[in-house]
Amino acid sequence: MTPAPTIVVIGGGPRGTGVIERIAANAAELYGDRPLDLHVVDPHPAGGGRIWRPDQSPLLWMNSMAEDVTMFTDETVELAGPVVAGPALDAWAEDVRAGRVTPDADPAVLAELHGLAGADFPTRRLQSAYLRWTYERALAALPPGITVHEHRTTALAVTGPRGGRQRVRLQDRPEPLLADLVVLTVGHLDAEQDPEQAELGDFARRHELVHLPPDFTADSDLDALRPGEPVIVRGFGLAFVDLMVLLTEGRGGRYENGEYLPSGREPVLYVGSRRGVPYHAKIGYPWTGERPPLPQHLGPEWTEELLGGTGPLDFRRDIWPAVAKELGHAHYHRLFTAHPERTALAHEVFAEKYAAADPGSPELAGLIAEAVPDPADRLDLDALDRPLDGVRHDSPEALQEALRAYISADLARRHDPEHSEDLAVFLGLLSVYAQLVRLGDIGSWWHGFFSYLASGPPGPRLQQLLALSRAGVVRFLGADLTVESDEDQGLFRARSATVPGAYTEARALVEARLPDPSLRHTASPLLRALRDGGAAVTDDGLLAVDPGDSRVLDDEGRPHPRRFALGPFTTARSSGAFTRPRTGGPAFRQNDAAARAALTFLRDLSCRGRLAS
Repeated sequence: MTPAPTIVVIGGGPRGTGVIERIAANAAELYGDRPLDLHVVDPHPAGGGRIWRPDQSPLLWMNSMAEDVTMFTDETVELAGPVVAGPALDAWAEDVRAGRVTPDADPAVLAELHGLAGADFPTRRLQSAYLRWTYERALAALPPGITVHEHRTTALAVTGPRGGRQRVRLQDRPEPLLADLVVLTVGHLDAEQDPEQAELGDFARRHELVHLPPDFTADSDLDALRPGEPVIVRGFGLAFVDLMVLLTEGRGGRYENGEYLPSGREPVLYVGSRRGVPYHAKIGYPWTGERPPLPQHLGPEWTEELLGGTGPLDFRRDIWPAVAKELGHAHYHRLFTAHPERTALAHEVFAEKYAAADPGSPELAGLIAEAVPDPADRLDLDALDRPLDGVRHDSPEALQEALRAYISADLARRHDPEHSEDLAVFLGLLSVYAQLVRLGDIGSWWHGFFSYLASGPPGPRLQQLLALSRAGVVRFLGADLTVESDEDQGLFRARSATVPGAYTEARALVEARLPDPSLRHTASPLLRALRDGGAAVTDDGLLAVDPGDSRVLDDEGRPHPRRFALGPFTTARSSGAFTRPRTGGPAFRQNDAAARAALTFLRDLSCRGRLAS
């Protein structure tokens, strides 16, 4: 009897779950009732994977509201396969409360559903339950001919000829899995230490210090950070927020009436970064009224024209001007339609002249100055990106006061619908991201800028940060932070351009960020083997994939017929494996294209009697 074709999905987190959901959605059309073995490989429970595993602290939240999280397609997603509707996280919570669905999850986690509203920020472990339910729903939707096999282990390598079956070597299995197709959805990567981190680690070992390199915060050894001692923290994004939570509330502190009451077990966190400020708070009000028409200046025709050009793309020269004009379009459309009292020109006149002006031109700047009298109402992306550029303070205490004022102002603005042009820019960022994904590897700056503006912490987290600052548990260091190793003193020393001449010494250093998604420094034996086996890797260390269906490219630019890859370690990385409803999530489009290509290949293989295997 001829064995069934086999597909192996390596990585059972939300990206792998999304691919399986798309296989289920497309199977009836493209594969029929033929037999197929589907293997899912992940050492963590499928659905949430490592990052969204269920055994996390209940203190850790998502940075998205429940109503802004979905794993399901809708009519805004550009895809060839069918739309299969499903509930966003808040609707799923209501279904659970009403008894319409019964997820297999810890009762303590499900208890968090009671009272959960759409504007609430759920815990990570509650999102894990939603992802697990999504995974199980996808499995239930597979045709009866598809048999699923789960392997709670780590994939070490994929080998095999381009024209034949692939061999997936597993950590605890002597014989490899034989696969007709392999899909890599391994998510965020562990990394070998780069030269700077390796040097800091060696210094720490010589002097019996603590050095925590870039990592997923929930996996870091935070017990090594002693109560009352200073800790230099480099990084002011979401990883810092997790660190802050686990070292304060996680050690018994609590908040009362806006003030922090320490437990006495907290270290003192001295935090700085390149920007020197935290990510902007998530916007805390809903959209109302007319949406800006998007995309307007940066759509599919623009991306196709860029892709059809000759020579490599330079982000600042070729892409950023159009990005800035598109974000400006979203900003000013909202300003003119929702807050016309702050404008001095008819909207129709402004829109026509704005569309005709070249990005970054004096004509465009003059038009904006004429139409928007108050400079505070104009979109200044450079000032948003680097608010401390050129700012200097005479003392660390002056910086503490200034940063608290900055954070307070950001919180007030992000929760004030009188500044709803900020929400329009957020929608513009989502639209731009969906287009830029089509361009492949455009460098890391854009992804950091997007996260800083669009993917910041919940507002309550910044309220807590302010309380921790007032209590002296968190101290701000400023922008352009550098860390040195003082061999004579046996200490880490941090300096910032924001307070010239000042420095902070500590016996502990934490790099509060995820490792870079680079195959050049990855600790994953699977991706090292892929890299060393001839897969194409960009200058930034990303795995090169076909922008159409996510097949892995080799050094000659040829798509591998039997290997696919999706996620942040590839040139088609998108803003997340799940997204807001009705925002055309590019990850969903990628999942659908890969699933359809895989099913078509496997169907043809089955029809040929697998003679090519």
